Amino acid sequence: MDVHLRDLRYFVAVAEELSFTRAATDRLFISQPALSKQIRRLELELRTSLFVRDRRTVALTPAGSALLPHARRLIEEWEQARCAVADTVSAEDAVLTVGFQTSIGRGLIPAVTATTGRLLPGLRLRFRQVSWADPTAGLASGDVDVAVAWLPVPDGGISWKVITREDRWVALPSGHRLAALEVVPFAELAGEPFIALPPQAGALRAFWLGEDHRETPARIAAVAETADETFEAVASGLGVALLAAGNAEIYRRDDLVYRPVGGLSPSELAVVWRTGDDREAVRVFTEACCLCTDAAGPPAG
Repeated sequence: MDVHLRDLRYFVAVAEELSFTRAATDRLFISQPALSKQIRRLELELRTSLFVRDRRTVALTPAGSALLPHARRLIEEWEQARCAVADTVSAEDAVLTVGFQTSIGRGLIPAVTATTGRLLPGLRLRFRQVSWADPTAGLASGDVDVAVAWLPVPDGGISWKVITREDRWVALPSGHRLAALEVVPFAELAGEPFIALPPQAGALRAFWLGEDHRETPARIAAVAETADETFEAVASGLGVALLAAGNAEIYRRDDLVYRPVGGLSPSELAVVWRTGDDREAVRVFTEACCLCTDAAGPPAG
């Protein structure tokens, strides 16, 4: 069995974090058992142990220490090779995959598509929805080239520019006791059961639970991996959910009521890319997002 680049990425993440839990949760966005299984397969392939593990600590073995600089170099060289290949593709054949987690809307995509076509003729945009379980919106896995995503995104290896700021609203089931209010104070919502993003979403999950304005932890009624799952759960009466003001219009439904929430800081929608990815197509898409939102006026909030 040949060693895959993914195996080396997993190995480097554990070697740098010296923790399977942190590597899985903060760097790779996979489960710890899946990460442990991949490391064991790599050790079997190399016929040696790479880590010394006990219940509290993880350390590199001499073999692991010898592998680490080579693994880092191979990963770096592959990234350079991937970018070199992408740069040599003619504009007529260039495809940029854009990740998103909620419907982008806001008139942004038609404007960005037109602008990228003007700045880089022939560049085609392909859109891919990514689960909330990946807070990088597909960037960490390499499934997408850029993303339009809600902040916060994980620190380390990811850059972003804010496109727009929007107040946080709440989605309520029809007939909810707070639906009659024009503006719902967050203090009134704090004790309600909430529909949450998956735990892997980390800081993004906390933000959409309003943890930055809470005195006590949120009461979780259900977990949803997509926006559609979230609104189905709210409509069924399981709980409530925060959302951006613009998404209240995009996801309008007869069985839901949307209201502004008082006492919360605004949400931020950003164009996001891998730090160091200086391909022309990425640069043009990023510039187009900023140009289109600038033309529409200053950010709200």
